[in-house]
Amino acid sequence: MAVDPIALLGIPLDANSSFRFGCATGPAAIRAALHSTSGNDATERSVDVVSLLVDVGDVGVTNVAGSEADADVITAAVRDQLGADRQIISLGGDHSVTYPILRAMRERFHELTVVHIDAHPDIYDDLDGNRLSHASPFARALEDGCMTSLVQLGIRTATPHQVAQSERWNVTMISPRELDRFDVAALRGPIYLTIDLDGLDPSCAPGVSHHEPGGLTVREVLDVVDALPGPIVGADVVELNPTRDLVDMTAMVAAKLVKEIAGAMLARR
Repeated sequence: MAVDPIALLGIPLDANSSFRFGCATGPAAIRAALHSTSGNDATERSVDVVSLLVDVGDVGVTNVAGSEADADVITAAVRDQLGADRQIISLGGDHSVTYPILRAMRERFHELTVVHIDAHPDIYDDLDGNRLSHASPFARALEDGCMTSLVQLGIRTATPHQVAQSERWNVTMISPRELDRFDVAALRGPIYLTIDLDGLDPSCAPGVSHHEPGGLTVREVLDVVDALPGPIVGADVVELNPTRDLVDMTAMVAAKLVKEIAGAMLARR
């Protein structure tokens, strides 16, 4: 029986970053790691998923900070893939790309749960006046009603403003030392998974712009992916900054996550 492919979409946008740029080259680095002969194409459950990934290329963004036009182009690109009845894994790019992705998801899935792995809540009302900042995607997505619930894992830098924002929208925020609070049985509806690579400890993923010690291990993130009940209708892996990476270590972690997410998508259809 034929298996419907999963779309792989690159979003080379980093203009909404703070502190450092470089994430725009993340999609290319993840693709190179995904197809590197240093590994293989199978998941940990021995499913050859790379052959089921249809690379639909990169979104043609201008990469201008705060650009509504770039956000619209991203939303349209995701909408097109959903219209073809494909699940989709997007490669960032900074975390600002998740808001326009979720706008497209909202059009198709009205009871969406978002599971978010990150060091930061990314729920600022704005950062330095940019309401489309990579520090603000979930504030925008919650304002627009893009999800029914938001569960954040690995958070270890929440400011008082972000705590107030999370309380405003009833966000579940779980730190690395509280992972036992993550109750997959409480998740409802289709799931969208977004992974900021700085949610992992820098010892596992040095190739990010914002090193925040005390994060998750690769195995803990894989265990979260494996535990999600599904269906997993979409996902993104963002914030890889190849200019900060060591021997492609973080790119390989990102590629591993892409494969295991794709395997989980297939298993929970």
